[in-house]
Amino acid sequence: MNVLDEWTATACRELGLAPDDARTRLVLDLARDVAHNVVRPGAPVTAYLLGLAVGRGADPATAAARLTALAATWPSATPGAASAAP
Repeated sequence: MNVLDEWTATACRELGLAPDDARTRLVLDLARDVAHNVVRPGAPVTAYLLGLAVGRGADPATAAARLTALAATWPSATPGAASAAP
């Protein structure tokens, strides 16, 4: 078990979630796509929004696919904007 797996399992226990509910790869892939195609601080915000949508009944894979597609078509940010904070 690596540190991420250990953290995820521990955080799931703390929140009363089943570790199988943590879609780590899905969230990391989405965060990467947003960070690279939109803006770096958008990655955790988008992960949070995905969690809100899933908590309200959205299918995780479908919601992530929609957000990934949105990030892929997002207009290129100005140089240096990818690391800029709001």
